[in-house]
Amino acid sequence: MTTPEDMSHAMLLAILMHHGGSLTLPAEAFEPDALGGRDGSWHAVAMELQPDGTVRLAVRPRPDGDTGGITHEP
Repeated sequence: MTTPEDMSHAMLLAILMHHGGSLTLPAEAFEPDALGGRDGSWHAVAMELQPDGTVRLAVRPRPDGDTGGITHEP
């Protein structure tokens, strides 16, 4: 079974590889309020298949609870 950590890593690698192996971001992209909520939790990522066959990665607020709203739909 793929873990959330594995999927996070895979999404990051896919983004980087699509952009030639690297991507330059402003330092502000790593500020706490850009990465998560005020409670210290990280934002979640949704991976959505698009009608044209592409995949959209989108930030989602993380729901309360230990599982963080993780779902998998084949």
